[in-house]
Amino acid sequence: LMSVMMATFMSMMVPRAAVSATRLMQVLDTEPSVKEPAHPIALPKGPAAVAFENVTFTYPGADDPVLEGINFVARPGQVTAIIGSTGAGKTTLIDLVPRLYDVKEGRVTVGDVDVRDADLDDLWRTIGLVPQRPFLFSGTIESNLRYGKPDATPDELWDALRIAQARPFVEAKPEGLAAPVSQGGSNLSGGQRQRMAIARAVVRRPDIYIFDDAFSALDLQTDANLRAALEPITAQAVVLIVAQRVSTIVEADQIIVLEDGRIVGKGRHDELLETCPTYAEIVASQALTETKAA
Repeated sequence: LMSVMMATFMSMMVPRAAVSATRLMQVLDTEPSVKEPAHPIALPKGPAAVAFENVTFTYPGADDPVLEGINFVARPGQVTAIIGSTGAGKTTLIDLVPRLYDVKEGRVTVGDVDVRDADLDDLWRTIGLVPQRPFLFSGTIESNLRYGKPDATPDELWDALRIAQARPFVEAKPEGLAAPVSQGGSNLSGGQRQRMAIARAVVRRPDIYIFDDAFSALDLQTDANLRAALEPITAQAVVLIVAQRVSTIVEADQIIVLEDGRIVGKGRHDELLETCPTYAEIVASQALTETKAA
């Protein structure tokens, strides 16, 4: 009887395993859309401007472009902020810098080198990216931070946590840096996960910082403290910030306003209030929301 049961069980499981194996092989055989250039060009040493030159981007299989005619320069020592309504193309825009996707028209450059021609490892070492939904790995606080810089000293790790406003909650844990982190950071709050991801980027001291709505889970005071702590270490770097909250970017050197994949405003906060209706509307709507909340 047991033999018959096992044979029945195997007759059910083998076809399922075969289907799973086929799907797995399809994934493994998929050619990456972003490939290492045949003759990679080294990026310039040290901070260099990031430029978007008449960039248009359409997702594979889509009919309409997500971004169209994008032109701006983010310079070292300046904070360039990107704001717009949901679906305006903010995250897609910054994803083009580390080549998570390749542009269809125009080009994105770092120090006059088209990112499609740059050595991929060189490009990724230059960038510290904090994504919209930061991912933490099963392990410890220390092991997660070391993904940013494997040879970082304990002092460097603690300093990165200080800058990211994460040191107090790590110090409060009995294990300190050895405190466990569950897969995805499920044992941490949203704000703690964001601060951990920021610390992981900061510990590398990259030449280009990209924060994709990375302060959204922080209260206003922590947001302000974090940005103040970032200033000394980003003084010579390129800083790109995607934000929903105007308060996060009000002091930015350059604010790019996106609407339906196009730039509809470019300048500082005070200038845009006068010249860009879309930006003025965003500011007014957030001010109204804050007034109602108060």
